[in-house]
Amino acid sequence: MVKRFFFSTVLLAVTAAAKAQIGDYRNEFAVGVNGGYVFSNIGFTPTVPQSQHTGLTGGLTLRYTSEKYFNSICAVVAEVNYTQLGWKEDIKTPDDEPVINAVTGLAESYQRDMTYLQIPVFARLGWGRERRGLQFFFQAGPQLGIFLNEKTKKNFEYSDINLSSRTSSIIAQDTMSVEHKVDYGIAAGLGLEFSIPHAGHLLLEGRYYYGLGDIYGNSKQDYFARSNISNIVIKMTYLFDLVKSKNTKIK
Repeated sequence: MVKRFFFSTVLLAVTAAAKAQIGDYRNEFAVGVNGGYVFSNIGFTPTVPQSQHTGLTGGLTLRYTSEKYFNSICAVVAEVNYTQLGWKEDIKTPDDEPVINAVTGLAESYQRDMTYLQIPVFARLGWGRERRGLQFFFQAGPQLGIFLNEKTKKNFEYSDINLSSRTSSIIAQDTMSVEHKVDYGIAAGLGLEFSIPHAGHLLLEGRYYYGLGDIYGNSKQDYFARSNISNIVIKMTYLFDLVKSKNTKIK
């Protein structure tokens, strides 16, 4: 059912692109680069206490603008991004104090860094100026992620772990490698675009992604029933026009 929902969303994005030429015609294609900051975690069931894992994202952006329908500027946006994701465990006592390792004398810490190639495809609606000035936009659509690699950062040995002082005794994830190499889900974002003639477009966006897949197996025989990725992205994008419409109405 989850996969049907994902592919239905893909079809919706493609349909949005196909419904061009209903309103005021556009034929504009822009390319550029994007980069930003990612705040991520993993939705484990049973729950693993976490704080926000932080990482970087950056890549290529493509945008095709097809029409202006009433006041809405309609476009399709695709990206190919190199993204750092993962989770950072919040290891605390029942009194909300750091858990001290008896061997090292340090507060125990654990972080998993995972690198993905992410490919989102968005249906985009914008309101405002297209060639000079400010535009507000909303975009949403499916996103595919391809797992590249992972690494662990911890300051304790498992033979010395202070498990009795922890609020949570769930540690199976610490020694499990990513099982499912392909991730998929839904992303949506809000942002502002500032356009300057002959210079291009500068965009600032906040985006949320919710994974519909899991990084670990989720059958009755598996430890976790759920292990999906979610993240918040703050990013900037610069686009320059390769193809522009010859339309005097565009401002």
